[in-house]
Amino acid sequence: MNVALSPNTTAILLLTAPLLVGRGAARDPTRRPLSPKREYNVLARRLREIRREPADLLGPDAADVLDECQAAADFRLDRQRIESLLGRGVQLGLAVERWQARAIRVVSRADGEYPGRLKARLRENAPPILYCCGELSLANEGGLAVVGPRDVGKDLIDYAREVGELVAGEGYPVVSGAARGVDRAAMDGALAAGGPAVGVLAGGLARAATQRENRDLLLDGRLALISAYDPAARFLVGHAMERNHSIYSLADASLVVEALPGRGGTWAGAAAQLKRRSDSPVYVRSHSGRSEGLAALEALGALPWPDPQEPGALGLALKRRVAATPAPGAQRPLIAASVGLNTGPQR
Repeated sequence: MNVALSPNTTAILLLTAPLLVGRGAARDPTRRPLSPKREYNVLARRLREIRREPADLLGPDAADVLDECQAAADFRLDRQRIESLLGRGVQLGLAVERWQARAIRVVSRADGEYPGRLKARLRENAPPILYCCGELSLANEGGLAVVGPRDVGKDLIDYAREVGELVAGEGYPVVSGAARGVDRAAMDGALAAGGPAVGVLAGGLARAATQRENRDLLLDGRLALISAYDPAARFLVGHAMERNHSIYSLADASLVVEALPGRGGTWAGAAAQLKRRSDSPVYVRSHSGRSEGLAALEALGALPWPDPQEPGALGLALKRRVAATPAPGAQRPLIAASVGLNTGPQR
């Protein structure tokens, strides 16, 4: 596979990606990559203000562009650090070779391939860079996000698989974190039923891309694996918490199969989604031994899963829109169903 990076993506990678810089470089403040959201967004906003793009930082007038950036009184990023990061062309070339060997490609927010749902819903909080393997267009098809803990009983694993089969049978993708437990069970159910799935990883994309159970599905175009983190990055709890925003944003609706009240990644992601959005429903499992965690999420505004079975019923559940999140304990009012979502790309 030929990995071709756009000029903007090249610049953003040089500015934000670790590129296996080594321990000594990591301790050198002039070579520490910009944090993808906080620091890079400061630079991105300034570039927009002066009608420039990240690629202009690699052009013949790059010094003039940096002069314009630094002319803003509130622009405090160190110029030497930016120039040092942009000079990592050799490291980037080696990294691209590693990614190419694993059929991993890279897109940035400036690329047309970048999922429009992330830009439309997360705006500048959308990850600046996405590493991806498989059919990336699946990330713009919506569907149902299915989330839950890693350690659950067989009954909930079977339940998640059945939900995945239902979603696939109606022609929608399953979106999940691809982690062991509920997430992977829902994906496996959808894929076994012939449907598509999108896995949003918190780390380890290079390993996942070469796993036997994923290879044929990636080649067949039924599975997309994406991550905002370097493909060689190990799993970190902070990354898992951040990627939850992408999971919810890529789907039309979400189903929480199980959650621990007030703690754990599943709870944090669902609670944050209930607070952040008002038009994308968050459902909770509505039978088979309801838990304290699911009841607490319902008190925050989550809806009981309607367990759709009739043809077309799942589509109504996915497109249902809800009013503003009520106060804890209040019932959440519903408004019109079957309202489409804007999935077009935004710059």
